[in-house]
Amino acid sequence: MQNFVFHNPTKILFGKNTLSSLGTETAAFSKRVLLVYGRNSIKKTGLYDRVIESLAHEKIEVVDHAGVSPNPLVSHVREGIAKVKECDLGAIVAVGGGSVIDSAKAIAAGALVAHDVWKFFIGKKTIKATLPVITVLTLAAAGSEMNSGMVLTNEKTVEKFGFGHRLLYPKTSILDPELTFTVPPDYTAYGAIDAISHVLEFYMTTQDPDTQVQDRIMEGLLINCMENCERCLDKPDDYSARANLMWAATLALNGLTAAGLGRVGFPMHMIEHSLSALYNVPHGAGLSVIIPGWLTWALPHRKKRIARLGRQIFPETITNELSTTAAAGQTIALLRDWFAAQHSPVSLSELDIPITDIPHIAQNSLQLARVWRLKEYGQHEIETILTLCK
Repeated sequence: MQNFVFHNPTKILFGKNTLSSLGTETAAFSKRVLLVYGRNSIKKTGLYDRVIESLAHEKIEVVDHAGVSPNPLVSHVREGIAKVKECDLGAIVAVGGGSVIDSAKAIAAGALVAHDVWKFFIGKKTIKATLPVITVLTLAAAGSEMNSGMVLTNEKTVEKFGFGHRLLYPKTSILDPELTFTVPPDYTAYGAIDAISHVLEFYMTTQDPDTQVQDRIMEGLLINCMENCERCLDKPDDYSARANLMWAATLALNGLTAAGLGRVGFPMHMIEHSLSALYNVPHGAGLSVIIPGWLTWALPHRKKRIARLGRQIFPETITNELSTTAAAGQTIALLRDWFAAQHSPVSLSELDIPITDIPHIAQNSLQLARVWRLKEYGQHEIETILTLCK
């Protein structure tokens, strides 16, 4: 176990009917806010009206900023920044999943500086202050509701980059599982896979051989994500299943899982971000393709770790009688099969990405590898991983 600092300042309001507290929570920071959300889903479900009602109850003035896409764009964030500056707004309210919340965070940081917001993502500038962000979560997936990270796509440079800073934690996040009842089956699965990938990144890249507490936390989160994803797909309005999946996804990337692991990396995300940037594939769908390929590539060096994972999440199949080599191989195969059983793609061909594009994808990934200081991933290594995903 390595030395660590765990500090998470986000206030969580979890459970039924917590949305009614949005106005009160927001009024503590500002009476003039930018409301960031996606396209039409929150209006179709009636959530938009409930949000406006709660804010109006506290006499909060609202400026709308709709249209966040599943892979959020920096151009749309720039438009939000302009609205905040023009209208002199004091806080950001985000209603949606990780893409909406990430956009809100970027607006909150970009509204207080004269330079372009993309400079944060390419390491040219750091954050010194942000506007308060309050979130209403509608998708169990990214964990952005309780962490200090954000991800955007620059459509002009075709780059999808992530950036983290301690000032990006939301002030308050409202997590009502009932708000996820209407999430379609494909995005329910993609969200669960996103949460799974966050845990796997830490679990597989730590170099510390003795992290028993963290291992068991991460293994438990993986099991819960998988079991409750299945329950949600079987019965979309299963409150307990939605609640378990939502909280597991939040815990997967709120700093707790990585505490004490030492240096870790996000190589699977690094490669997937290029798939999203180049082909606009859903993030979770891209991850379900990359994860088995990366694990296969890492197998020679992470065999024991992968075998341990399999024995925990597939105990009925991967028993202690199996050799480490056999257990590790079966773990990758079973995880890939599980993704497929949730109707998520498991190959580049299922995403309609031609194999001939692999060198181009790898070249695009190199840019983020440099920013994230993943020096062990060069053109050859990334191409090899992508070849295992075909």
